[in-house]
Amino acid sequence: MVKSTTLRLKTSGNCDIVDITGQVAREVDGSGIANGTVTVFAVGSTAGIATIEHESGLLADLREMWDRLIPASVGYNHNRAWGDGNGHSHLRASLQGPSLTVPFTSGKMHLGTWQQIVYVDFDNRPRSREVVIQIMGE
Repeated sequence: MVKSTTLRLKTSGNCDIVDITGQVAREVDGSGIANGTVTVFAVGSTAGIATIEHESGLLADLREMWDRLIPASVGYNHNRAWGDGNGHSHLRASLQGPSLTVPFTSGKMHLGTWQQIVYVDFDNRPRSREVVIQIMGE
C-alpha cells in the first residue's frame, strides 16, 4: 500500500531549519500502514531534508557549517545569469539532498532519541514550501 500527502510550510529562508518530525509521525500513525518506510521529499531546488538533534547549539553549528562550506558572498555563475542572488542556496540544497527515508514498525518511526527530521530552507527569502510525505508498506 502507498499513501501520499503534502505538508505546507512557511519559512523565512536563510538556512531556516524547521522540525517536521511531529507532522511526519502523525502521517505515519494515521496512514493505516503498520510496517514500512516513509519518504520525506522537499519540493524545490533550494531546500533539503536531514536529521539532526533539533537544539539551539546544533542549529547554530549547522548554519555556521553551511556559511563556511558554501558562503553566500561568493560570485556564483547562477547569480550572474539570473540576478536572484541565491546561487549558494541551490548548491547547499544539492549537497544536503532533497529527501530522507525512515523505516517504521507498528506505526512508529525508527528515529534515535535525539534525532529529528528537519526541513532546511536555504533560499535567500521567505517562502511558502511543500514537503511530500509518501508512506509505503503493509
